[in-house]
Amino acid sequence: MQSDNRVFDDFVKFVNGAAGTFAGMAREGEAAARERFKGFVGGMDFVARDEFDAVKAMAAAARDENDALRARIEALEARLGATAAPAAKKVKAKKGDADPAL
Repeated sequence: MQSDNRVFDDFVKFVNGAAGTFAGMAREGEAAARERFKGFVGGMDFVARDEFDAVKAMAAAARDENDALRARIEALEARLGATAAPAAKKVKAKKGDADPAL
């Protein structure tokens, strides 16, 4: 036995409509909060992850190049020091026994 109660049907329709309205309001509120947060974070000077990774790779490459150049300079100085030391002894011997620095 089923009764025809229009008041109950109307109430159910009202509640369903209100639930849909509240769900829509929740979605709009979430979207607004996301936009506000994006604006807040966008105003700060944060860097995107891909930009950070690119700069990190560039710094690592520069550090490696710096180490290679440092080793090359040390090798050149060692080679120059080996050839410059005998030449410096010859110059001192030719000038005589008086040292101008003293």
